[in-house]
Order: sequence, then structure tokens, then C-alpha cells
Amino acid sequence: MRHLKLAAASLAVAGTLACTAVPTAQAASRFADDPYPSTYRPLPSEPVLLRNATVLTGTGQRLDGADVLMREGKIVQVGAGLQAEPGVRVVDASGKWITPGIIDVHSHLGVYPSPGVRAHGDGNEMTAPVTANVWAEHSVWPQDPGFAAALAGGITTLQVLPGSANLVGGRGVTLRNVPATTYQGMKFPGAPWGLKMACGENPKRVYGGKGSAPSTRMGNVAGYRAAFIDASEYLRKNGGGKPKTTPAKRKWWQSGDTGKGDSSGDSGGKRDLKLDTLAGAINGDILVHIHCYRADEIATMIDLAKEFGFKIAAFHHGVEAYKVADRLAAEGICGALWADWWGFKMEAFDGIQENIALVDRPKNSCAIVHSDSEEGIQRLNQEAAKAIANARRAGIEIPPERAIGWLTSNAARALGVADRTGSLEPGKLADVVVWNRDPFSVYAQAEQVYIDGARVYDRHDPARQPKSDFMLGQPAAAPGGDL
Repeated sequence: MRHLKLAAASLAVAGTLACTAVPTAQAASRFADDPYPSTYRPLPSEPVLLRNATVLTGTGQRLDGADVLMREGKIVQVGAGLQAEPGVRVVDASGKWITPGIIDVHSHLGVYPSPGVRAHGDGNEMTAPVTANVWAEHSVWPQDPGFAAALAGGITTLQVLPGSANLVGGRGVTLRNVPATTYQGMKFPGAPWGLKMACGENPKRVYGGKGSAPSTRMGNVAGYRAAFIDASEYLRKNGGGKPKTTPAKRKWWQSGDTGKGDSSGDSGGKRDLKLDTLAGAINGDILVHIHCYRADEIATMIDLAKEFGFKIAAFHHGVEAYKVADRLAAEGICGALWADWWGFKMEAFDGIQENIALVDRPKNSCAIVHSDSEEGIQRLNQEAAKAIANARRAGIEIPPERAIGWLTSNAARALGVADRTGSLEPGKLADVVVWNRDPFSVYAQAEQVYIDGARVYDRHDPARQPKSDFMLGQPAAAPGGDL
């Protein structure tokens, strides 16, 4: 990774939305033990004072003519007229806007990289309806050029998830968007895993089309319940506390074909990687993220979570989330949504462009704009701008200081890292984006991106525009090339 090492060396020389946060999962049980721990280390940084900008803090505040002071990788102070001590690099940000780093809670970068060739398609383990044993991090290709393209759009943190072919697709991983040789060099230290689940058309189409279960929505729910019943028994046998149900040993679908079955009982006391993950979700060590479109299915999945005692961090996509916005807020569940994707299949038919705005309205709501796209992740600010414009046409005015939370503090909440990032508050990680103008303008560009206080991207400095080894020598990577 010669180029990335050189980039890192050059970086070293360079000088209210308040929602109830989802608690960061603690390593309270062996289900949260990490045999592949993060090796991420922040790049060296110098003290920086960004002066005289419009600052959106991510906490619902807009500060005009304000400064942001960063030191030792943390936010030190935000306010007007801050004084620069000796050794602090002062950046005149007059006319600029400053926000927290953008967080995408639903990405497949690295597991479905760009270029999107079949050899790189490592996001869906379509071998059984429940594959909770697989971890997305073991498919992440750190050289995916999409990471650098996302960085240029202000993305500092992202959750990479398995695909949605399965009822349970496996564990997702939260990454810092920095150049690295291994995924562990990107892995957000201490961030809880996410568990990817999917309801609706995808799993029933994939497995029903193969002549196997599930092939209906009722089959989907039976599959979740069978898997969590086994996990509850497994949790009880492994000292994880009293299960939420009285489980019974069973084979999934009673098919007799245990090699292809979705749940093989409680494993007889033997360690089981699939049940480790499901038990970790019940235990609260792993946050649950569910791909779900229809309002009725969202309600069913909330009931499923209550039956087995796990907490849903967010419903993703949710084109009908507006129909259950009050319930999502009451349950403390985030809605990670598209600005305007709808109608591409039957379960996405009843979407409206005011979806995000309506999910955002109830007290203690948690609306998030996500990408699910290697292209959309490059312009999440503009996706949020579309949601603002659609709300305005419906008579709902959403100011920038609130909308920025859709991309920052609310996203951090859903990932269980809100105590460390997602807002510009003293003591939090200095994940900062300097925009050339209002970030919700179609003409907005991220000019500088800081991660842990290090200037990892600068639109006006080619030395701070990292590229992966894969792109070295490629025509698209040359000056003026088009990714």
C-alpha cells in the first residue's frame, strides 16, 4: 500500500435534536468478545482552529460566525471568538459551513465494491435463510475505491452490512473511513456489531424461488421465531440469563435435511457461531438493524423483538415508516430511510416523498438518511436536501440545524456510538466537515474532512485525496479522470 503510506505520511506533516441514545453495547458476555479486534489508530494531527463559519453542531443548534477548536483528536470548544494558543493552526472558514462528519448507517462498500464485478460480490451468504454466523467484516475489501469517493462526500463513519437475501444476514461492522491495508485498520474501536435482518419480499423470493422455505411472509416469521427460540435456549445453557421464552428443541421446518436447515436446535451445548450472534442480540451486546418496507411488517417485527427480548436499533428503508412514525418514536427505534426511492417492487409501492419528514415529527423521533448505494453515499447531504424540499412542498419547514441530525447524531445513536461521535461537542471525536456553502445546497462540496482531528481529505490539496492501490495506474485515477 505504497500510496496510502505516503498519504498517511503527508497527513502527519499537515498541520435541539437530543434523542435518548441507544446505549453502547458493553462486552458484558462472551457473545461480544472480538477475536478480530480493531487495530485502528488515529492519524497524527495538529491543533486546529476553524474560524468564523456557520456551524451546525448536530445537537439542534446553528451558530453563525462561530469557531471550532480541535486538539489531540477531540473537539475542545465550539463558539464565537475563540482564542488560538501558540502552535494552533488557524483556518479562516469565513463563508463556509461546518458540520459533524457524515455517518452512513447502511452501506455495502467493501463487500459489494466498485468496480462491481462478480468476483467482488461478497455481501450475501445465500446458503440458508439464517446465516447469523457470518460477519460482514470478513468480506470487506479495504481497497474499494468507493471508500475514497465517500470520503470526498464527507463520510467519516459507516456501517457495512451483509445483504438482505436472508432472514438473518449476519453481523455488520462499523468502520472509520480511513485508508488501511486491513479492515481491522478501519474498524471503529469499541463500536457494537449490528445484526442485519430482513423481512418481506427478499428472503421469501430467494428461498421460495429455490423451492425451499421460506416462501411466504408467514414463513419468514416462523423462521425468525425458530431461530430465536434456539438462541434463547442456547443463551440459557451458556449462562446468559433467563430466556424470554420457554424454548423447545426443534429442527427448522422439520424438513429432516439438517444440512440445509435454518436452525439446528440448541446445538446440544456445543458452541455455535450462529447462535452466538442471535444470543448476543437478545443479550443486548449486538444492535439489531432490520431491512423492512411495509408498516404492518414493521409492527410485526417490533412484536417479535418484544417476544424474545431484543432491542431494534433501526428499521432500514421503511418506505411506509410514516404510517407508524409515532410507534417508532415511542419505542425508541430509528428510521433509516431513503429520500425518495420507492415503487421498484410491490412492498416499496406505497412510499411518499414526505416519509423522512413525517418520521422526524414526533417527540423523541430518530430519522436518518442512509444510502444503501455506492453512489448515494457520495452525496448523502443532497439526499437529505431532497427530503427537506419534499417536506417544504407539504408545508413542513425543516431548518438545516435539525436536518443535519439525520446524517450525524441520529445515525451515531443507531450505531451505538453517540457518546463518541455524531455531534460537535467538547470531548467528542473531532470528526468534522468543512463545506464550501450550506451543505443542503445542490452546489455544496466538502472542502475539508477531519477524522479524529486529522485532515484526511482536502479538495484543494491532491496530497490529501487518498486513493487505493487498486486505482494506481488506472486512467480514472489520473488528474481529470472520472471515477
